[in-house]
Amino acid sequence: MAGTNSERELLTGGPAIILVEPQLGENIGMVARAMANFGLSELRLVNPRDGWPSEKARSAASKADHVIDGVRVFNTLEDAIADLNFVYATTARERYGFKPVRSPVVAADTLRAKFTGGENTGILFGRERWGLTNEEVALADEIVTFPVNPAFASLNIAQAVLLMSYEWMKSGMEDHGATPFQPIEQRPATKEELIGFFHHIEDALDARGYFRPEGKKPKMIDNLRAIFSRRAFSAQEISVMRGVVNCFDRYSRTNPRGSTADEEAISDDSRE
Repeated sequence: MAGTNSERELLTGGPAIILVEPQLGENIGMVARAMANFGLSELRLVNPRDGWPSEKARSAASKADHVIDGVRVFNTLEDAIADLNFVYATTARERYGFKPVRSPVVAADTLRAKFTGGENTGILFGRERWGLTNEEVALADEIVTFPVNPAFASLNIAQAVLLMSYEWMKSGMEDHGATPFQPIEQRPATKEELIGFFHHIEDALDARGYFRPEGKKPKMIDNLRAIFSRRAFSAQEISVMRGVVNCFDRYSRTNPRGSTADEEAISDDSRE
């Protein structure tokens, strides 16, 4: 979904995202893009298989250059987390209860509180094929795991980072259910406008023989009004609907708007 806007404030900061022995540059780039989408900017790599820097990563990052440019590379996981106060490890496998296990929502709220309090925080993500080892998970404070289909629990690394990044962004909103924008408020239609629309469409249909047989006309009108009064139309929507009826009134399939016959009629009207 397109939405990059260089004129708006670039959100940065948040917990460090730490990828342990990532394999493909493309995956690193997609992780950077996911981070940038939701305001995270610190990416750390532990012993990337294909080395660093990576043009494939930059290309896949889709202009998340501030994340790519700030990447830090470490030889060991211990070095990568040495300056952090609190770390989550992501995993889809049971670890026999030796670490507290949190949902993404709880984990994001915890990270937000610690980050706001001045602590350095991070989230560990394992290798594309088999994740983190038990020894690596042991270096974290807690585990975060995702509610996924138990018969198909494998997430690629960018998907996992995206989920946590989204929860991080959401945790910073006053209303967790809020959206970044709302539809423009429109004035509700008055009953006079709605009734005027009823008369307009009924007259147009009557002129074309819609209400047949004649004895069923009252019931057919009731049905039409029931349909169009089922929801609260705005004044603008009523205007749009009346424009549609006007088009039916003036034009036909054989004489559509913009046709030669229509242009001749307009020319005749202008001479009157």
